[in-house]
Amino acid sequence: MTEQIALSPMEPWVEIKTTKQDWQNADPKLLENFLGQLHLIRAFEEEILEIAGEGLVHGPAHSSVGQEGGAVGSIVGLRSKDGVNGSHRGHHQFLAKALNHVAPQLDVNHLVTPEIQTVLQRTAAEILGLAQGFCRGRGGSMHLQWHEAGALGTNAIVGGGVPLAAGNAWAQKQAGTDDLTISYFGDGAVNIGSVLESMNLTAAWDVPLVFFIENNLYAVSTTVAEATKEERLSGRGVGFGIPSFRVDGMDPLAVYLTMQEVQKHVRSGRGPAVVEAEVYRFFHQNGAFPGSAFGYRSKEEEQSWRDRDPLTRVANEMIELGLISQEQVEAVRSQAVAAMKLVSAELLEADPDGKPGARRIRAELWPETSFVDVGVRGDASELTGARVEELESFSGETKDQRFVDVIAAVMDNAMDKDDRIIVLGEDVHKLKGGTNGATKGLPEKYEGRILGTPISENAFAGLGGGMALDGRFRPVVEFMYPDFLWVAADQVFNQIGKARHMFGGESSVPLVLRTKVAMGSGYGSQHLMDPAGIFATAPGWRIVAASNPFDYVGLMNAALALEDPVLVIEHVDLYNARGLAPVTDLDYQIELGKAKVVREGSDVTVLSYLSMISKSLEAIAETGIDAELIDLRWLDRASIDWSAIEASVKKTNAVLIVEQGVMGTSYGGWLSDEIQRRFFDYLDQPVARVTGREASPSISKVLERATIAKTEEVSAALMAVAEGFGKR
Repeated sequence: MTEQIALSPMEPWVEIKTTKQDWQNADPKLLENFLGQLHLIRAFEEEILEIAGEGLVHGPAHSSVGQEGGAVGSIVGLRSKDGVNGSHRGHHQFLAKALNHVAPQLDVNHLVTPEIQTVLQRTAAEILGLAQGFCRGRGGSMHLQWHEAGALGTNAIVGGGVPLAAGNAWAQKQAGTDDLTISYFGDGAVNIGSVLESMNLTAAWDVPLVFFIENNLYAVSTTVAEATKEERLSGRGVGFGIPSFRVDGMDPLAVYLTMQEVQKHVRSGRGPAVVEAEVYRFFHQNGAFPGSAFGYRSKEEEQSWRDRDPLTRVANEMIELGLISQEQVEAVRSQAVAAMKLVSAELLEADPDGKPGARRIRAELWPETSFVDVGVRGDASELTGARVEELESFSGETKDQRFVDVIAAVMDNAMDKDDRIIVLGEDVHKLKGGTNGATKGLPEKYEGRILGTPISENAFAGLGGGMALDGRFRPVVEFMYPDFLWVAADQVFNQIGKARHMFGGESSVPLVLRTKVAMGSGYGSQHLMDPAGIFATAPGWRIVAASNPFDYVGLMNAALALEDPVLVIEHVDLYNARGLAPVTDLDYQIELGKAKVVREGSDVTVLSYLSMISKSLEAIAETGIDAELIDLRWLDRASIDWSAIEASVKKTNAVLIVEQGVMGTSYGGWLSDEIQRRFFDYLDQPVARVTGREASPSISKVLERATIAKTEEVSAALMAVAEGFGKR
């Protein structure tokens, strides 16, 4: 008969409750802070719900009424340099962090200082989409950020902010501080891959992150019991070796005492912790109606939780201890309500065209419409004065080198000069340079700065994003194959790409994402894509693609210097190709937005990048057509060299865009549309394109070749353009 041995979790999993003795031992000033913050946040939320009820909040208003105890109890004991981020229901966390920053100790007899009034007004203005908001009106209710206070940004994607918080926490640790980060998310996020991936990664690396689960029992209307077997959600943590705590979130003191234990663990360098706070939102997912109005909760259930209101709990405990009277509690409430009425008076005015008592937003407070695209990317002023070079004019020593060796060399040179650069990705730390040799020699030379990650693209891409937003480090994230980007699409596109613009246009995101096109290598449909077309149509990203080793050095240096996220695309066909590259002088850049005329000609303008530059040269030689070939190098719409394209089109009156990848996600799709809009008067025939076929490349060598474009397809397209002019 088999022997069964009970297993114990690696780290403790406990529930914490307060006793009367805990309340008696609590610092009265701490309880005063609880009471003041709770009432300020409650009054804020109630006023926002009233404004929303008048139709003046454009979009949702996910209130935290009822859940304030978890936020206040967990944040009161933090420093301003500690970071927090949260979910779509994040007003209470943001306000608790902001209030704690401007007024670490509240006086309930004089609750509202000018600084507090400003925080309340700017937060409300942001929710209304006004220029004086913390994100200048772009973030609204679900994207609240104030870096100065340690409020890293709330997030509309369920679970989406957790990897970013992990990156912030990693940066805190790497910078030698004992600061920590808390990421708040709801019960609906505990089964999200990015959350679980981040738990695993932070535990493996001892990252000082607190996973704070606000278990309010419902993801919209779906109960925890319907969504998962184990309803004690803090149990997720122990499976990753993370100490985990369960606490009554309606009891701010219990949350505070739990966080004291958590802080001891996390600040001592022992890694992350999980806290599950049981809370309850008094209203529906969005708006001012209770859940019972929609039939998924009973009025009896709602009343049982209202009887546990954290505001009432703190007030009653303080009254029992003789610290405050009921009249004083009511005065605290009155001060908070008056502060919010003043906020409304500043932001709203009577609507002369509406019903009696109707209000409208003051017209002068809206952002200028000219602000709409400002901050999609930075202005690249950080590159001003940089030394730029081209191979033809380069005076340093060069020699014939393998492309992949130059990739490792330029990264070595950059890391040696800038200790902020961190490289992370799967297997980059082993195999003598990763799977292709691009990090050859770096792990041994830069210990702790070449990070081999778990197979968890959401987690490590988001970790890189959080590191970049922190500002102390410049992450270089490697995706082994571009198709893996889809696994991390939320972090790549919703988070990293949109962060600067979404949070007001001033949040730098200095991140480099390296990946390689692998068409022709036989790896099949899920490993070979060209990501240029996808990134060119996604906001926020810059894109570079080098066709030779010399240009790679300059483009990578520019990418590392930019304060924007930059996609650096490589190609497996180029890795073992050789070309001239500098021997020791690797400190130049390729000028931002500068394409290169590889071959001058008069018959047709050929636009291409990566390995298709050499294929285009072969086709031009094969057909004898006098084509002008331009290596784009910078591919994003903000950086592409329109001047070079215009000059060439005016000369040739025809364009052929050459790429290797499938037509569905084609880079040339948007580019041809833009060329025809800009230069229609100079075109004597439609823009022609060379792409692969509709299907993703197959494993079969024959079918793979039939799917992708090479020299033969470029030759055929050149002949077709020539025939369009009546030439052969």
